[in-house]
Amino acid sequence: MDYIQQIIFLITLVAAGYFLLKRVKQIKSSIQLGQSLNIAGNTTERIRNMALVAFGQKKMFKKPVPAFLHLLIYVGFLVINLEVMEFILDGLLGTHRLFAPYLGGFYNVLMNIFEFLAVAVLFSCVAFLFRRNVLNIKRFKSAEMTKWPTLDANLILVIEIILMLAILTMNANDQILQGRDSHYMATGELFFSSLFIPLFEGMGTASLVVVERAAWWFHIIGILAFAVYVTYSKHLHIFLAFPNTYYASLKPKGEMNNMDSVTNEVNMMLGIPVENSEPPAEIGSFGAKDVKDLSWLNIMNAYSCTECGRCTAECPANQTGKKLSPRKIMMDTRDSAEEVSKSLAM
Repeated sequence: MDYIQQIIFLITLVAAGYFLLKRVKQIKSSIQLGQSLNIAGNTTERIRNMALVAFGQKKMFKKPVPAFLHLLIYVGFLVINLEVMEFILDGLLGTHRLFAPYLGGFYNVLMNIFEFLAVAVLFSCVAFLFRRNVLNIKRFKSAEMTKWPTLDANLILVIEIILMLAILTMNANDQILQGRDSHYMATGELFFSSLFIPLFEGMGTASLVVVERAAWWFHIIGILAFAVYVTYSKHLHIFLAFPNTYYASLKPKGEMNNMDSVTNEVNMMLGIPVENSEPPAEIGSFGAKDVKDLSWLNIMNAYSCTECGRCTAECPANQTGKKLSPRKIMMDTRDSAEEVSKSLAM
């Protein structure tokens, strides 16, 4: 029976890897639609910027309450994934709680930390669902927040809640089974999941095994499905935040690059000598009319957008009632790159 589970798990893992790789290639081809851009130098400053903004969540702390809730989810995401590593190895090797014999009492400490973070993530997701759907926050109700962007944000929160409940359910059943089945290795008391034990302790051993295994499979399949889904979601920023901040411009905010043709024209009007007054081979253009007029960095930034709407909320033009929305520009850029990339692949 264990061999069958291992084979099913391996097939599941390969299938998830296939779809994930396929999606990554799709995103890469979309980003490569943009014009080449040479970004070099200042490696130390770029790494520092990435560490502070992407890893350290520096910009989030302008608003303490949502920042704290977001931090709980972020830390939970990073740390709980260490437990997912054990899930994957158990699935491949046919073992159960592979690391427990090697870590001894420290395993219990780790598991309690994981459960604390699972509850923290669960609490934060419920709070964010309430904030998004009950509190009347204007940037969540803007015109560009159509059915899919709103559903996407809610789906992620609901999925995370269900995954955290699956961990607690699995651990609760596991703790009961430790006294009934030698296959289940002792972990010591797990505080949060032990609160769920009264719901299951009246069940038979066979039923407990089914519930425990079902919760285990649900969580690991959920994690793999979540990894694929994220690449279609605004939550792709979880991964792209790092290259996004690394390649971010280090110039002062608001500094613009001058077009040589315009600069020469102005200098000629002012009577300032121009070294090369030859007209350009191609007529210069302002702005962009298609994704191919953008750089690859512009397109990657669009994929990195969290759709939080803070840019639109701070936009002076939008504040005066105009329809200009920086968030919608980013969303439309990403959608256009997707459409063009898919059409070229046909």
